[in-house]
Amino acid sequence: MYLIDTSVLIDFFKGKETKQTKKLENILLHKIPFGISALTYQELLQGAKDRREYEILRKYLTTQKIYYPGFETYDAAADLFFSCRKKGITIRSSIDALIAATAIENDLILLCSDRDFAYIAKVVALKVE
Repeated sequence: MYLIDTSVLIDFFKGKETKQTKKLENILLHKIPFGISALTYQELLQGAKDRREYEILRKYLTTQKIYYPGFETYDAAADLFFSCRKKGITIRSSIDALIAATAIENDLILLCSDRDFAYIAKVVALKVE
């Protein structure tokens, strides 16, 4: 099962063709289970250009499997952030750490195009595509 990151969904909704958006198209075509983080839900909605787009996005996104971080996820994200920093890797966003922790916690493959996740995967057991 996949966790789809914000960066991939933005490119997908804009019609941008990348390796990751092609993979998402394949996931959709073959009805492979996937979900999004509650943080991705928020990021996509706050990036809407107007109220109409916001409502269209909200209506679509609420039909998807959404993974909500609990206290343990925040703890794991902080540990992940700390572990990366100790290895000389700076993660640019706490949200990325939370999304990575969500993927690990739920044993999901993270479909992403953000390079921070590739760096995180060098330190912890994060599966990325």
